[in-house]
Amino acid sequence: MESVKYHEVDHVAVLTLNEPDSMNALSPTVLESMNDHLGKALNDLSVRAIVLTGTGKAFCAGGDVRLMQNPESRKAPTIHSRMEKHHNWARTLVNGNKPVIAAVNGAAVGAGLGLALLADLIFASRDAYFMSGFSKIGALPDLRTLQSLPWAIGSLRAKEMIMLNRRYTGEEAAAIGLANRCCEPEKLMEETLAAARQIAAGPAPMMAMTKKLMNRAFESSVEAFFEREALGQTVTFGSDAFAEGVDAFLNKRKADFVGK
Repeated sequence: MESVKYHEVDHVAVLTLNEPDSMNALSPTVLESMNDHLGKALNDLSVRAIVLTGTGKAFCAGGDVRLMQNPESRKAPTIHSRMEKHHNWARTLVNGNKPVIAAVNGAAVGAGLGLALLADLIFASRDAYFMSGFSKIGALPDLRTLQSLPWAIGSLRAKEMIMLNRRYTGEEAAAIGLANRCCEPEKLMEETLAAARQIAAGPAPMMAMTKKLMNRAFESSVEAFFEREALGQTVTFGSDAFAEGVDAFLNKRKADFVGK
């Protein structure tokens, strides 16, 4: 059984965490498979958007706590090495050129919450819920959660969610900005893929530069942001996609951005 299933549809790569017995916890096999498939999706020029989801009742239940019982696994060098491996594929998701949508089908807990927040858009099922869980075991939230969560829902709500282990349903998540929308369970993948197809059919350079600039927006001074914006605009204006968009607009036709 594949720990992460991979398939492509209409220029969209779908990665499905597939260890439902552990609620898709981030086991070594899941992490290794995730890293391999992300590399494949990002290096495939025909892929223009990525969807992350899970099988069974969970999106991802976080780190595999079973592997944390051994005292050797908790020593500083081991932890630091493991975090570097986690950060490698997490950085790939955040800094890659291709927009990512998380289709949260069930529980997104601990590092599963962090994984969802690494995506550019989050669509949640009504069966989904989001929870930190870190205060239950005394671990620090990881996978950038302490940065991405306050960006999404504000500092006060983020602190409550982490410190009081506040749980949000899919519907509540959409209401506070933790998810873009809440879908009926049977409609989750349909709506997610529709959005992914729309992104995949759009101008890839513009999508990539939008993702990159917005991910750095809160880190930049006005002048630094203007500089990045100018560099990004030179990329988009010089692209075949922009030429196609201008021509389509002037000739009153629908632009065809795929392959440009």
